[in-house]
Amino acid sequence: MEHRPLGRTGISVSALCLGTMTFGQQTNEADAHSQMDYAVANGINFFDTAELYSIPPKKETQGSTETIIGTWLKARGGRDKIIIASKVIGRSVFDWFREDGSKGRINRAQVMEAVDKSLKRLQTDYIDHYQLHWPERPMAFGGNPTQFDAAAMKPADDEVSFKEQLEILQDCIKAGKIRAIGLSNESAWGTMRFLAESEAHGLPRVSSVQNAYHLMNRTYETAMAEIAMREQVGLLAYSPLAQGYLTGKYLDGARPAGSRSGEFNRGQRYEKPGSEDAIRDYLALAKELGVDIVHLALAFVTSRPFLTANILGARTLDQLKHAMGSKALKITPEIEARINAIHQVRGNTAP
Repeated sequence: MEHRPLGRTGISVSALCLGTMTFGQQTNEADAHSQMDYAVANGINFFDTAELYSIPPKKETQGSTETIIGTWLKARGGRDKIIIASKVIGRSVFDWFREDGSKGRINRAQVMEAVDKSLKRLQTDYIDHYQLHWPERPMAFGGNPTQFDAAAMKPADDEVSFKEQLEILQDCIKAGKIRAIGLSNESAWGTMRFLAESEAHGLPRVSSVQNAYHLMNRTYETAMAEIAMREQVGLLAYSPLAQGYLTGKYLDGARPAGSRSGEFNRGQRYEKPGSEDAIRDYLALAKELGVDIVHLALAFVTSRPFLTANILGARTLDQLKHAMGSKALKITPEIEARINAIHQVRGNTAP
């Protein structure tokens, strides 16, 4: 398994990361433990979770994923060999995360409470990589219908400044509760503002940005990739299979039993005009090349020079094993040219 640097932290993480957001709803504790066992046995040292998980967000299951990882860590030991990444929610209407019923914000009280609760659920003394799940400021992101609506990004009067957010995280680092920090669902402007405040005030430096990236969503390349390459703030790519849509299993409205979209009807981000045409083109390319579409899609993401880690999320152990087979596929210049030719025509149909 290839390992890559996590920003400038000195921490090294596997190029494939185990995504865990299914743990606690679609994946029970025993099966989740089997996934973690298999991942570690096959070279993965990087697990990604969040206080929000499992998905979809529910009061009844909030924190369940961290709890399952915690029972695995307690049973298996070897905490120092695993890099655990977690996240705190950003500005939101969610009011079940905090004891006082506050809606989500990235302020001192909420971050401190979130970190302590995550540590307790994970049964660990520290979190290696702590990320802001989405921004504190008003922001349209992540397939939200208002993603390209400038009005959704109008500044609010009560925003917690970038500097103050970094100061809060610095205090968590000084207390030994977290080691490094990162962003998620963030823009180029927001990333550079964090970097500027860090440099100006000697505050902790963000090490990564966890954004969506896959064959139908390469928007990261427009501005974020340059930041990754020049500032060493690499991509942690989520949904590299477009939540399974790139496999073709949802074409023509199909909803296989047990599938995420079949159970939760949350795939609208991948059902936009043009998406099925793009999926069919990539399926045809995989067939012509004689490779599995799962391996083609995942290997493409892993091959990007701005990538720190490709986050693999699986409902079952068999799905994880299949996904990890992508390690054997090399994206040659010829294959990349074929992928780029499709992208030139189809573009980013599922941002």
